[in-house]
Amino acid sequence: MTILLTPRLQLIPMDDSHFDGLFAMNSDIDVMRYITGKPDTPADTQAMIDRVKARWKEYGFSWWSFFEKDSGQLIGAGCIQHLGRDPANPLETGWRLRRDRWGNGYASEAARAMAGFAFDTLNAPLLCAVCHPDNHASAHVMKKLGMQFKATESWYDMQVAVYDMPRAVWQANSAAQHQSN
Repeated sequence: MTILLTPRLQLIPMDDSHFDGLFAMNSDIDVMRYITGKPDTPADTQAMIDRVKARWKEYGFSWWSFFEKDSGQLIGAGCIQHLGRDPANPLETGWRLRRDRWGNGYASEAARAMAGFAFDTLNAPLLCAVCHPDNHASAHVMKKLGMQFKATESWYDMQVAVYDMPRAVWQANSAAQHQSN
């Protein structure tokens, strides 16, 4: 299982030891507003962890918990998974953060690391992301990552905005970023 590092975060494959931090985040209705529309119960959070651990074993990727390096606290979670949880579909990235960490660039930082993993390690030809049409903060992160709006489609039992980015766009953006540094 792969640990990803960013300047401010450690992305650690989700496991049972993360339950308390994940439940605290997932039981916040504001965090879950655009994901499920309701706060998680303890059973919901444990079921998520169990699904994720099985996917890490089966695919070698799934959900990470985001730990802030400075505080050591779990502040978010994000994934690389098959869209719609179906291996016939392209890879998808997604994220959520504790409300007290919104607006600090953590989602963009984690999204870049996860996209790099999808393209550079898994050799994904395309990466997509979905969000509720009213979730402007997530859409902003998707655009900053280099994704373009594709369509409104039905996924995860709701209508969502779908964004995607082909590998060539990721590579061009990465090359341009390295040249500017």
